[in-house]
Amino acid sequence: MNIKKILIAPDSFKGTMSSLEVCGIIREQFFLQAPEVEVVSLPIADGGEGTADCFLMIREGKRVPVKVSGPLFEELDAWYALINDGKTAIVELAVCAGLPLVENRKDPSLTTTYGVGQLVLHAAKSGAEEILVAIGGSCTNDGGCGCAAALGVKFFDKDGKLFVPTGGTLSDVERIDLSGIDPAMGDIVIKVICDVDNPFYGKNGAAYIFAPQKGADEKMVGLLDDGLKHLSEKIETYTGKDIADMPGAGAAGGIGGGLAAFFGFPLESGIKAALDIAGFEELASGCDLILTGEGRIDSQSAHGKVIDGVAARAKRLGIPVIAIAGDIGDGYKELYEKGVSAVLSTNRAAIPFKQARLRAKSDLADTIDGLIRILKL
Repeated sequence: MNIKKILIAPDSFKGTMSSLEVCGIIREQFFLQAPEVEVVSLPIADGGEGTADCFLMIREGKRVPVKVSGPLFEELDAWYALINDGKTAIVELAVCAGLPLVENRKDPSLTTTYGVGQLVLHAAKSGAEEILVAIGGSCTNDGGCGCAAALGVKFFDKDGKLFVPTGGTLSDVERIDLSGIDPAMGDIVIKVICDVDNPFYGKNGAAYIFAPQKGADEKMVGLLDDGLKHLSEKIETYTGKDIADMPGAGAAGGIGGGLAAFFGFPLESGIKAALDIAGFEELASGCDLILTGEGRIDSQSAHGKVIDGVAARAKRLGIPVIAIAGDIGDGYKELYEKGVSAVLSTNRAAIPFKQARLRAKSDLADTIDGLIRILKL
């Protein structure tokens, strides 16, 4: 085998394995079959659940516990990550407004991102110079109003009453006042990281694309979309910013657009931010092969997802990439133009996902075993 060093840089295989578990399984197979190969692990999350933990795995840091509002305004124990000697904070929306938190009470007309704002403010007041807000995995559709309210933005209805809008009350927003934004937000560099490019509202917007999985029926989806459209009009009136068609504005129930409008926070690719902070080029130095992957590889994988980001940088470094997935859909061959050398599936039996997920770890191990045997040839 001519391969002396590899880098493992996967996303999670959603519903089956975290990115850390994927790294561990691949590492173990190389230890068993090719112990002479140096293996470097880089578990990646690109803005969704697990993003903060991934950063803590690759950069020395700590969790900072904070009590904040949960998605239904009930207090819960949350946290954010501090890395780079406390200079960089990673706030993960899923920690306090994630879909699993509502369990059997899914209702995006009622849920809030208020706790996200509380985490951001705590990090800002604790001395962080840079804050990354990872917004994937939400159970919300409030256009970021909850988060903005926690940071000092005021929302008033037609009767002049102050309130915190949720998805179901966005149409009640009559006036927006930005004068009360907390001074702590003034000198902080804040970036919002996500992995989608949907507009704020409309058929491809936050409500129509994402609200059904958060518990919205067809009627509610229409109401939520109407609310986002109304909010965008009020945002343009009071901030001068048109976020209706902004790529990524519809991320996490519209929080992407809301934070961009109220505070000017730039929306960034989650994978770009993750690879920058991880120091991808340094980790990949001297590698002969990079293994990446995700649960399903299809046409979307070539557009801002983990595999796309890893392949683009590997291509510049001249390192071949093999992508591994549980399932392969249409359009995956576009990845070959992005720098991926081969795409492999771990699916080893024609069975439904509910059954396949139970053997996902052993299937991945068997796939890597086979790959190593091929490499030895």
